[in-house]
Amino acid sequence: MDTTGPNSDTRLGAALPFWAPILLLPPILAFAAAKGGAWFLLVPAASWWLFILLDAALGRNPVNADPATDTARLRWHRMVTFAWVPIQAVMLFGLVAYVPRAPHLSVPEAIGLAAAAGTLTGTIGINYAHELMHQRPRFERRLADMLLAMVLYGHFRSEHLLVHHTHVGTPRDTVTAPLGEGFWRFLRRVVAGGPVSAFRAETAKLARAGRPWWHRSNPFWTYAALEIGCLLLAIVLGGALGLMVFVVQAAFAILQLELVNYVEHYGLSRRRLADGRYEPAGPHHSWNATQTASNWLLINLQRHSDHHMKPDRRYPLLQTRAGEAPELPAGYPVMVGIALVPPLWHRVMGPRVRAWRRRHYPDVADWTGA
Repeated sequence: MDTTGPNSDTRLGAALPFWAPILLLPPILAFAAAKGGAWFLLVPAASWWLFILLDAALGRNPVNADPATDTARLRWHRMVTFAWVPIQAVMLFGLVAYVPRAPHLSVPEAIGLAAAAGTLTGTIGINYAHELMHQRPRFERRLADMLLAMVLYGHFRSEHLLVHHTHVGTPRDTVTAPLGEGFWRFLRRVVAGGPVSAFRAETAKLARAGRPWWHRSNPFWTYAALEIGCLLLAIVLGGALGLMVFVVQAAFAILQLELVNYVEHYGLSRRRLADGRYEPAGPHHSWNATQTASNWLLINLQRHSDHHMKPDRRYPLLQTRAGEAPELPAGYPVMVGIALVPPLWHRVMGPRVRAWRRRHYPDVADWTGA
């Protein structure tokens, strides 16, 4: 007898909303490439902008799946992340090969198409890599590495698993933005500091095992080999212009990732204890959003507090943690747009962070160094 609830449905029909973005958006990019002109704007319109409208129409979904659901039954949900790897590879390297051979495309149009591709490789590709890197099967982590190599950000796996999840909400976490830090300053700091932080974490891990940093088990060798392979393939397929397309899409993908990183934990600091250590991370150290459609697009990434409590929990089973986790005024697609304008962001989020502090830490008067 099936004892799972309606939101624990493991059939294909329940997974279809998560399949829709990966089946619909790459053909839109192909159409834009064939048409040229400003048609590349159709890609962000059909992804971020469309899902903002769908969120407004569909509202929030506070219903939780049964977290005890057997993950083996989630095959249709899991296949979403598996299927995207070859889809992204064909989409991206197909574009790299096509653009230099398309006389109807000017250089600005090629840049626009590359940026549009980066919208997809960042919003979908890096997000799916995030899901895959947290899973135990080795082949899923390898799929994550492939997706990250296609945006030249392989170190993100090490940074995320070894640094972010350990030190979230503290100054040691590169991607926890303190109150008052604008996104563009955050971006410069993270892009410069993230690889260094990730390499140090891997070096320390190897040292604990009695191995030097250059040991073959250091995943940075894998990251470098995959990224160099992608760059060489881009040159072979598209020459200098193809390489430009590849690098521009990677830059826009990284921008998408770091916008989300900025939003997820902005201003949410953990208490520093008397012995100098920090309190354990809790559900109240991540911003959440329960908007229905953007959680389809982002495979429930917006249920972020539960992810930090149960990092290997499959995305269909993530919980809303209502009453425990702070809620954003809108879904991530809206909030990342606001983050691009720091004065507006501070106006929207400053009062919310201060209210969060009064609720959870009414005794803390000095947040210096938090």
